[in-house]
Amino acid sequence: MIELIKGFARAKVVVIGDLIADEYVYGRVARVSREAPVLILEYDSTEIVPGGAGNAAANVAALGGRVRLVSLVGRDEPGRRVQRALPSRVERGGLIRPAGLRTPVKTRILAGGIHSAKQQVVRIDRLSTRPVTDAERAAVGRAADAAVRSADAVLISDYGTGLVTPALARAVADRVRPRGVPVLVDSRYALTKYRRLTACAPNESEVEQALGVRIDDNPRVLERAGRRLLESTKMQAVVVTRGSRGMAVFESGRPTVHIPIFGSDQVADVTGAGDTVMAALTLTLAAGGTVEQAARLANIAGGLVVMKRGTATVAAAELVRAIRRA
Repeated sequence: MIELIKGFARAKVVVIGDLIADEYVYGRVARVSREAPVLILEYDSTEIVPGGAGNAAANVAALGGRVRLVSLVGRDEPGRRVQRALPSRVERGGLIRPAGLRTPVKTRILAGGIHSAKQQVVRIDRLSTRPVTDAERAAVGRAADAAVRSADAVLISDYGTGLVTPALARAVADRVRPRGVPVLVDSRYALTKYRRLTACAPNESEVEQALGVRIDDNPRVLERAGRRLLESTKMQAVVVTRGSRGMAVFESGRPTVHIPIFGSDQVADVTGAGDTVMAALTLTLAAGGTVEQAARLANIAGGLVVMKRGTATVAAAELVRAIRRA
């Protein structure tokens, strides 16, 4: 596993998808308002970090991979700030900046005392109501086509803005299939519409929503759901992340592999953990690992990142230290 992590530095990954500005507003609890039963916060600071496909790209970069991000970003202040917040290792040549586009912003208000950890109290989503135009989608398609020609792996990140479509995923897969390049998809709301890619890694609640089932802790229901999703999407592998229950790896013609949780089940923050898992999966496959090896490394990465607050990343050195400790 450590040898695979060393191979991350040679891997070239293209991330295609929705770039979101994750804004964090920090404050200290002053008192309860007399106007309503709500807390009054004394403002402390504001931070903007890359979210969505930006967080996936940042995670690939943190793990040591070379990564190019292909997406749309507005010319507004959130767009400028989220671009500045991207790690220097993320290539920005695939960012399209159309006039009039509003960068999606997810604002999280975090409150706490002087000597206590900040807790998220509310989230405000400011998403563009203007649909993605055909010209914008075509521009992203051209940028993606150019970027994937030298890629070792492709990660498609669909957060539901309308930019990423199954047609775009098919075009990318057709472009890289002759070279055997893995194409993974992370889709929040339209997973079952993506077909014949390498792998996906939905969480358990996304599987339940997509299939209309309730898994809980029932192994039979989990097995049927995983196999059903594998069959309907025609993917090579489906990795279901299960929170404190770990992961389940489904591959055609192979028995299901259940991977227990890595680390503690007392998490600090799950924000962006799915992007960390997808980045580790993608890099491991790009480095020549099997799906099971990729899932085991992704499970460790996910276990590390949920112990951090906010939209965080995991470094390759952290993965190595965790493996050696284990």
